[in-house]
Amino acid sequence: MLKRTLIASALAALTFPAAADVDYYIDLTEPTHHTGDVSITFPATDKDYLEVKMPAWRTGYYRILNLANGVREFSAQTDDGEPLQWHKVDKSTWRIQIPETAKGDEVVVDYQIYADLLGRRARHIDDSHAYLDASAVFMYADEYRQQPVSVELNVRDDWRSVSGMEKTAEHRFVADNWDILVDSPIETGINDLYQFEVDGREYELVIWGEGNLDHQQTVEDLKKLVTTGPEIWDGYPYERYVFMVHLTTDAGGATEHRNSTIIQRPRYRYGSRDDYLSFMSTASHEFVHTWNVKAYRPSPLVPYDYQKENYTDLFWLAEGSTSYFQDHLLMVADIMTPDEYFERLADDIESHYRKPGTEVMSVAEASFEAWSDQYGDRAQNFSVNIYSEGAMVSWQLDMALLEATDGEVSYRDVHNELYQRFDADEVGFTAADVLTILQDLTGQSWQNWWQQNINSPVGEIPFADMLASAGLELSFASADKQTPWVGWSGNAAPAGIELTRVERNGPAWNAGFTPGDVIVAYDGFRAAGGRFDEALKEYEVGDEVEVTYFRRDQLHTTTLVIGEQQHTGASITPVAEPTAKQKARFLQWLGVPHPNASPAD
Repeated sequence: MLKRTLIASALAALTFPAAADVDYYIDLTEPTHHTGDVSITFPATDKDYLEVKMPAWRTGYYRILNLANGVREFSAQTDDGEPLQWHKVDKSTWRIQIPETAKGDEVVVDYQIYADLLGRRARHIDDSHAYLDASAVFMYADEYRQQPVSVELNVRDDWRSVSGMEKTAEHRFVADNWDILVDSPIETGINDLYQFEVDGREYELVIWGEGNLDHQQTVEDLKKLVTTGPEIWDGYPYERYVFMVHLTTDAGGATEHRNSTIIQRPRYRYGSRDDYLSFMSTASHEFVHTWNVKAYRPSPLVPYDYQKENYTDLFWLAEGSTSYFQDHLLMVADIMTPDEYFERLADDIESHYRKPGTEVMSVAEASFEAWSDQYGDRAQNFSVNIYSEGAMVSWQLDMALLEATDGEVSYRDVHNELYQRFDADEVGFTAADVLTILQDLTGQSWQNWWQQNINSPVGEIPFADMLASAGLELSFASADKQTPWVGWSGNAAPAGIELTRVERNGPAWNAGFTPGDVIVAYDGFRAAGGRFDEALKEYEVGDEVEVTYFRRDQLHTTTLVIGEQQHTGASITPVAEPTAKQKARFLQWLGVPHPNASPAD
């Protein structure tokens, strides 16, 4: 870590405005081993101690990450160098003692941060860049959380720094408070930067890494995407917005922030049309989040409590509704065609039918349980996902609203009302507030609908009827094209195939198989090298297969009856001659004309 005198000299050379009450400084000049040196100057206090904290999680990723685990070499002193005693209160809190002789002096905190959490989009430092989410890098004190802040970076000469915060120098940013800082990640390093203006608002696209992303095409499509806000909301919650993109090898995902987003994808997953649309869908998802979650969000998240879980039964609305709208905006922007949207929607419908958990868990319960791990076999069979199933119930609600009001009110209107009525800087909303909005917009109660579809497992969704109302037809593969099915998946193992998932009530489930079983033979033939999956295609529905497998290192044999999987090969096609009502409903639903509408419609 840098000597305290060197950091003090660097800080002294800076000229901070009087309004910047908490000053952050990070030295990134030796980044090769993922470390940076942080120094924070807090205002003077007349209390006997000052508690500084590192968040236990970050926004947009609802898991406890224990981010304080990257802190080492912590120390505290007054601004004139008098050492201050301290001790840890818990895993994320340092209590600094303030003796009488130090009261009236600023408090300076120093520590080293280890940053190798690229895939968590929390903190990452190496010899080419640093990605700094303040929740994983910069500590805070509760009593100064609403004070103005400044952030100064000491970086290599060829690095460029970008953030959603106001920039006052090449590597210096300011914000009104720590809550803005913590929601405004910084990307600094060797990167490509594109700046453009649309409808009087400023945008930046900063790209770190090399890959097959077409930079110019991305800029042109983002220009179109950012014009689509009025499709849902009256007004924009920002004057400047930053898209950050990481072209990586080992990380993937995205996170929304106050007026920026970070998107990570494998560096060569942009070349095909499908890959590029997937990337743009992610960009659209994060753009929608600028309103839904950042401008308005459920009340348990206002304000964010960074030391513990923030439970809500509305994560399905925060995330699932965002997933629902993302491709709608791409169609309105003429980035995605209706046919491409139909293909993705058909995939989503198939996925819904492959999730037995939809019969067990409601989206409200899934929202509350989002902080707990919901992965693997158990999640598939007994849980639902707030993103995918949240999108499904959002679609249901949208179509129910359109039907109840003859197209006068859509789910977009609900989100615009949330935006108009609730400012996430001041107050959040509850399920009761959403129900009030639904009643205000339609003049009728939605309590029963909410109980049946939000608070209860969603179960069967009338996909065909919803699509038919908009002049679309849903079909599945015919019976003679259904492939033999056993309802399991697995990975290659030294002895055969180790099961990782067994679908509830499927053939393998009914035969007694469970994850961890290692399939070694079928009908006396060795199962290895993918041959087992190929062999299954040689059987017909109803055939019996003698399967040999290891469980707890003991050899077993059981009979598996080949089944038939329903709802595969989903396809959505426009009807050739839609009625006027169907064409109107299509436009009301998706914001673009029905593919078979005439120019006069």
